[in-house]
Amino acid sequence: MDRVAFSIFGIDVMWYGVLISAGVLLGVVIALREAKRSGFKEDNLLDFLLYAIPAGIVGARAYYVIFSWDYYSRNLSQIINTRNGGLAIHGAIIAGVITAALFCKKRKINVLELIDLVIPSLIIGQAIGRWGNFINQEAYGGPTDLPWGIIIDGQKVHPTFLYESIIDFCIFIFLIWFRKNKKTTDGQIFGLYLILYSAGRYFVEGLRTDSLMFMGMRVAQLISIASIIIGVLLLIYVKNNKTE
Repeated sequence: MDRVAFSIFGIDVMWYGVLISAGVLLGVVIALREAKRSGFKEDNLLDFLLYAIPAGIVGARAYYVIFSWDYYSRNLSQIINTRNGGLAIHGAIIAGVITAALFCKKRKINVLELIDLVIPSLIIGQAIGRWGNFINQEAYGGPTDLPWGIIIDGQKVHPTFLYESIIDFCIFIFLIWFRKNKKTTDGQIFGLYLILYSAGRYFVEGLRTDSLMFMGMRVAQLISIASIIIGVLLLIYVKNNKTE
């Protein structure tokens, strides 16, 4: 599939960027709907997103570049070139949480309430954005004979982008259901996201052939293990500090 979606004034617009933008736009719509439903001030949400979206993109790129420094140290001009991919969701999450903490401290808002509000938007954005990996022919797995394998460079491989997209979509459905049907405590949605997404990502990452590595270990799997622990501790914390 052609990576170029269309051209404007001679500038190619890549499908990767289109899909990322679509995921962000849908996420904003969902977050606004959730804010209205829960009584969260929409102006505060929009102001936060104005900071969080660019911060997330910068964080996602910085994370990828840091763990691919052997390449980028020799190709400095490519550090800001995201047209062909190279955004890591874990970097976006870290940047987003830091931004939320700073924003909420300034506005005197409950940071866990805000994060819980935007988490469903984040995971549905991830589900959509993974299809950009398919178009770029990246983030795929090792050889397979399974009927749903995709052909990359003449070889049938695991469509790990698809696995993660399906996992993300299922997590989105569950979190929306949980939020609507359970009496939640601030931080529960975030904790569940960390556990569920990280468990799925750990499995998917084990199939990939292009993982970022650190000292011979897959970075995403290490981060996933840490995120599961943080998620469990967060759920324990909010349960023990729940106010009736």
